Amino acid sequence: MSHPLFEKHRAKLDLALKAIQTRAYWAAYNEMPSPKTYGETAADDGKRAFEAHPGQQFVIDQPGQTGWLGGEQSPFGVELNVAYPVCDAQALIDAGQKAMPGWQAAGCEGRTGICIEMLDRLNQQSFELAHAVMTTTGQGWMMAFQAGSPHAQDRGLEAVTYAYREQSFVPTETLWEKPQGKNPPLVMKKLFEVVGRGVGVVVGCGTFPTWNTYPGLFAALATGNAVIVKPHSNAILPAAITVRTIRAVLAENSIDPNLVTLCIADKRETTQQLVTHAAVKSVDFTGGNVFGQWLIDNCRQAQVYAELAGVNNIVIDSTDAYKPMLRNLAFTLALYSGQMCTTSQALFVPAGGIDTEDGHKSYDEVCADLARTIEGTLAKPEVALAVLGAVQSADTLKRVEQANSGALGRVILASKKLDNPEFPNAEVRTPVLLACDAADEKAYMEERFGPITFVVKVADTAAAIALSERIVSTHGALTTGIYSTNPAVIDAMTTATWRSKVALSINLTSGVFVNQSSAFSDYHGTGGNPAANASYSDSAFVANRFRVIQRRYHV
Repeated sequence: MSHPLFEKHRAKLDLALKAIQTRAYWAAYNEMPSPKTYGETAADDGKRAFEAHPGQQFVIDQPGQTGWLGGEQSPFGVELNVAYPVCDAQALIDAGQKAMPGWQAAGCEGRTGICIEMLDRLNQQSFELAHAVMTTTGQGWMMAFQAGSPHAQDRGLEAVTYAYREQSFVPTETLWEKPQGKNPPLVMKKLFEVVGRGVGVVVGCGTFPTWNTYPGLFAALATGNAVIVKPHSNAILPAAITVRTIRAVLAENSIDPNLVTLCIADKRETTQQLVTHAAVKSVDFTGGNVFGQWLIDNCRQAQVYAELAGVNNIVIDSTDAYKPMLRNLAFTLALYSGQMCTTSQALFVPAGGIDTEDGHKSYDEVCADLARTIEGTLAKPEVALAVLGAVQSADTLKRVEQANSGALGRVILASKKLDNPEFPNAEVRTPVLLACDAADEKAYMEERFGPITFVVKVADTAAAIALSERIVSTHGALTTGIYSTNPAVIDAMTTATWRSKVALSINLTSGVFVNQSSAFSDYHGTGGNPAANASYSDSAFVANRFRVIQRRYHV
């Protein structure tokens, strides 16, 4: 008998299955904060729900609680002072293992239906989550709503959909009959059980605490595993809201809510002990190379799905839409102050300049025109504040100061501090644009996270493509781009990205930007270069999170 929540959400699942097959546009959750979709009072209700959190204890009835911990510092200067339960890691692991048999018994369809119910419930909390994401990360409101809520929920559903498809390929039973010539056939009944590998740990990041958490969380959950969510220390609230909602849905469906728990760690050693525990069989991580590589090297008992640092780059060869190209680049570099793992850091421009519909443009002209376009994009304060958001980390502020000093290259456009009347203590910075030669590899050939971009002078387009490929292969990248009116150049860049295994955007001049990634259509990361060893989402992202255990007998 099918699970009632599977039947409730079957139509949505069918559409999602079609979407991952066709890769055409489809979204389960509306990215616009429309009253028609979310309800006339949703915005006010969500804001009030968020405003109830600051200064309070965020109660989650988890095992092994030893105290309370908080300390999130908002990039907007908002006082949060939320305290979260600190629980013994072993108690969380034990509780998760204890809950797994009941979750396994729900079956593939039951798990799928319950997971989609969780995502629907989270979608109803989109405004509350958006305020939590905005306040903890520094994202502007619209990005916080879209990326923090419906887009994150779509990525979660995408993972659930892949998990369902891979599990549904496994039959539950079969009658095996092997002919024996003149003798009676050998007949056996064989049954197959999909079993989760073990406890999954999802280590969140500070800039996209839902968008980068939901894929691993729901991939592990839908394939039968318990999950411990360990959020970034400065972006706990979005994860806490998520975990509490998921636990409520589990309890409503007679599943032990300790299947999903929140781990607040005051020491890195606590996290290290958790992820290397023998019972932990998968670890999802988004963040810096140092800890990410430590996870890969030390979590030998688990499959690690890691998104790390990279040097995203764009080759500019020529264009027949010069001003639209500049506007597209300017918005790309300014959006959320460059604090996206997909934002371009290095722009490769031939020393001899580029051809455009407005005539030939020298390297220096491209630099100057891009700087003016960035200034124009951010000329209106209300637009600038909405696009830039705020800088999430003190380390990023230090990198901006270093870039502004000229230590990394000639300053084409200096970063400025902007005042936000709504949030007087917000750390808002405009992008800094630097010029350097291709030989200055120490400057641009490492990720400098934040609103820092290098316009790199290269010998010619062929050298630019070769440099792009070398960077991706050795340092990694999630995105690359090419601007060219020459099909042969585009073909050469395409072939280079096949070898280095990175996504490519070609001649973007309108409302799509290289740092945007759409669920059900765009693969986020390829798993084929050092920036990430996994992709949101493909079959490989889910298939190794479960095992098939068979039993058989003669009939």
